[in-house]
Amino acid sequence: MVFPQRFSNLPDYAFPRLRTLLDAHAPGGEAIAMTIGEPRHPMPDFVGPVLADSLAEFAIYPPNDGTPELLGAISGWLQRRYGVDLAQNRIMVLNGTREGLFNAAVALCPEEKNGKRPVVLMPNPFYQVYAIAALALGAEPIYVPATAATGFLPDYASLPKDILDRVAVAYLCSPANPQGAVASRDYWAGLMALAEQYDFRIFADECYSEIWRKTPPAGALEVAEATGTDPERVFVFHSLSKRSNLPGLRSGFVAGGQQGMARIRQLRAFAGAPLPLPIQRVSERAWADEAHVEASRALYQQKFAVADQVFAGMQGYQGPEGGFFLWLPVPDGETAALKLWQETGVRVLPGAYLSRDVNGDNPGQGYIRVAMVAPIDEMQRGLTRLRDCLYG
Repeated sequence: MVFPQRFSNLPDYAFPRLRTLLDAHAPGGEAIAMTIGEPRHPMPDFVGPVLADSLAEFAIYPPNDGTPELLGAISGWLQRRYGVDLAQNRIMVLNGTREGLFNAAVALCPEEKNGKRPVVLMPNPFYQVYAIAALALGAEPIYVPATAATGFLPDYASLPKDILDRVAVAYLCSPANPQGAVASRDYWAGLMALAEQYDFRIFADECYSEIWRKTPPAGALEVAEATGTDPERVFVFHSLSKRSNLPGLRSGFVAGGQQGMARIRQLRAFAGAPLPLPIQRVSERAWADEAHVEASRALYQQKFAVADQVFAGMQGYQGPEGGFFLWLPVPDGETAALKLWQETGVRVLPGAYLSRDVNGDNPGQGYIRVAMVAPIDEMQRGLTRLRDCLYG
């Protein structure tokens, strides 16, 4: 059996690697999981009743692109949140953002760019589906450092012209996973100007957009409209996983230019899996309601304050602007994660597992990622043990 060579050099996914690193060792205390970004705040109380009321609709094939009611709820949310009015044909419902981030590349990345192999840009570290999408298409993934020196966002404009001439797609996550950095309006505008200059599309991964410390992060669609950027250049991806504490619902959406969305919808019609109607009914209600989002955000803001207190005065500590991860500096992420597990039972993710080596350098190697998703008391115990073990 012959397998595609383009995937042969990929390391294992982050969490199997973590199990290999830690599971042969007993925890050194009460196990506290701070690895995966799975929200643990209460889900909205309307989920059960809406699901129960629509159970009979599991017997019906759901519409591929989303019900008119759900697309209307998403459109209404985009208008309230970003001041952008989108027709329903510029939106499509997703089985979570990971599906969309992959399939949008399949639908929109050309086989060649200026007669050469296309390039897909992504920050380094990054959400792993970006790389898989590029490799699946035969495009060249370019991992651009997103380090303290660049404000934990990639400096795509610094790339050589011969690379920029081949760029077909640039991924950007804001607030960033794992660093929590937020792209400003000026950053987005600069990236859009670069996209106009070199003729590529921007895939804006905004699934953490509703978890922020002080100020709502700017959205790519609102900046695109304000700057007069071609709508076909910008596609945004949102999810109910983080916003509404519904990771198991697997519900999100993609929105962008009408022509590009037509191609994404066409791919879904042939090869995708639409959301079951009861899930769409719950999603419709979730996008229309802000009270549960505000309550969850208030809990995260309390968690930011706890983290700031635990790590007060620690050299290199930088609290996130958004999202729910801490990106903590250590001499070596794997060594720190193993030590922490063996001595305290706290489980974190080595930063190198979210990054790629480029010219012998891995920008995540000197970090650990810590998810602040547990209840506040448990989270505070975990952070305190972490501080005393690694920084005491």
